[in-house]
Amino acid sequence: QVQLVESGGGLVQPGGSLRLSCAASGSIFTIYAMGWYRQAPGKQRELVATIASGGRTDYSDSVKGRFTISRDNAKNTVSLQMNSLKPEDTAVYYCNADLWTKTLVKGDYWGQGTQVTVSS
Repeated sequence: QVQLVESGGGLVQPGGSLRLSCAASGSIFTIYAMGWYRQAPGKQRELVATIASGGRTDYSDSVKGRFTISRDNAKNTVSLQMNSLKPEDTAVYYCNADLWTKTLVKGDYWGQGTQVTVSS
């Protein structure tokens, strides 16, 4: 079993900052990419940012320059620092990990989601 648990969501005013964290635990052999996705009401889930095991990052155009993704490979954690938040960043944010389990099953795992609301 593999679990991804997110934390750090909440309500923030436009222009403010939030930091999301996600910890992966369980029967993990190795994690390739980790990332954050988001889903706003009435919209499809979209990529926010990803980070490979070697540190290469990728961001959606809508968050470049405002969000920073980082990971700790030793702790199997990934974080998302979100600055200069806008109302359009409001969504449920999901952590994702592409990994091999100790039973050599490769899969895509998701957290339960954490709500981020940007509003005055």
